[in-house]
Amino acid sequence: MKSPKAKSARATRKPIKIMQERARAIWIDAQRLNKSAPFGSGPDAVAAAIAQLGYVQIDTINVIERCHHHILYNRIPTYQRSDLAHAQSDAKTVFEFWTHALSYIPVDDFRYFIGEMKTRSSRPGLWSRDVEHKDILKIVRRVRKEGALTISDIKDDKPVDKTHLWASRKPSKRLLEAAFYNGRLVIAQREGMLKTYELTERHFGWDKPPKPATERQIVAYLLDRALRSQGIVSLDSICHLNAKAKKAVADLIAQRVRTKKLVPVEIAGAESIAHWTAPETLEADILPAEQTHILSPFDPLIIQRKRTHMFFDYEHLFEAYVPKEKRKMGYFTLPVLMGDEIVAALDLKADRQNGELLIQAWHWVGKGDSTKHKATIEFALERFEAFQLAGIRSDSEG
Repeated sequence: MKSPKAKSARATRKPIKIMQERARAIWIDAQRLNKSAPFGSGPDAVAAAIAQLGYVQIDTINVIERCHHHILYNRIPTYQRSDLAHAQSDAKTVFEFWTHALSYIPVDDFRYFIGEMKTRSSRPGLWSRDVEHKDILKIVRRVRKEGALTISDIKDDKPVDKTHLWASRKPSKRLLEAAFYNGRLVIAQREGMLKTYELTERHFGWDKPPKPATERQIVAYLLDRALRSQGIVSLDSICHLNAKAKKAVADLIAQRVRTKKLVPVEIAGAESIAHWTAPETLEADILPAEQTHILSPFDPLIIQRKRTHMFFDYEHLFEAYVPKEKRKMGYFTLPVLMGDEIVAALDLKADRQNGELLIQAWHWVGKGDSTKHKATIEFALERFEAFQLAGIRSDSEG
């Protein structure tokens, strides 16, 4: 059954039916996974890639290279980790904040997150247990006086009991994180997972912060970000883990359908899910996908599992938190996109001590075939291994 929101957002125009293959091609093109070097190279390429994608998720799992580097590697063949560091700390074209997870975001989009920062500032206890406003101000004053700080720079902490599994026993870390999420501090530098916190205005050189976006502008931002990075969108794909935004987004979609800025589309095999795209997207000539990518499970093409299944007939299983005896694919399985098909899923692990990439398990999926595809994937694995092992480093607590 279609939700009332989906029905209203369809407006009165009859959906245009498209085949799954065309929908897939549009999404791959929006993700720039059908081009060899769509953004060029260097820190400017990092900024351009993140601008196209809207955000790049950060994650702590490092069985192989962390996902923010992995996602950028798949779109920038010459990607260096130092390029992201330069974009964040020197050029200051990207910053870290929460989307559906902690992410790198274009600094030009900072104003769309100021409202969330202010909400967190007025009610810190909702996000940071046992954190008081006066203590947050105290750590901010310390950064103002002493300069940018990492948790390692603070030596006078007295450990406390954890309030939840991912909490820190260091009170100062909780305060730094709370001040970060309410916008007073920004992560000015990151080495592995060790974060350096700085005053937001001092880091960016602002006399005053950007003007906050209005609620209407934020809704348009969410829709436009999704259209740019996904090509074809649904309410779920636009509002991933952000259900509270669905009604406003649905209303804006309906308005754009009425003014012919968007058209409803029906994807063959997924007719019950309402989708929309821009008319020019349907008419565009799209470069065929011929690249082979070993994708992160946090890649934008994979992270929304139902959408990935709908477009690719591939159901990704993320089993890092599943007991070993119950896993079907492996601890950290990576889908392999070959052209416009996901043909394999590889459980990989970087053995940093011995300098090699281990294949724990190799699964053929979809139309994947050893005779047709294995040699090409092995070639991609050689390059992927070189990227993995170039990133060997010791990570500290952030």
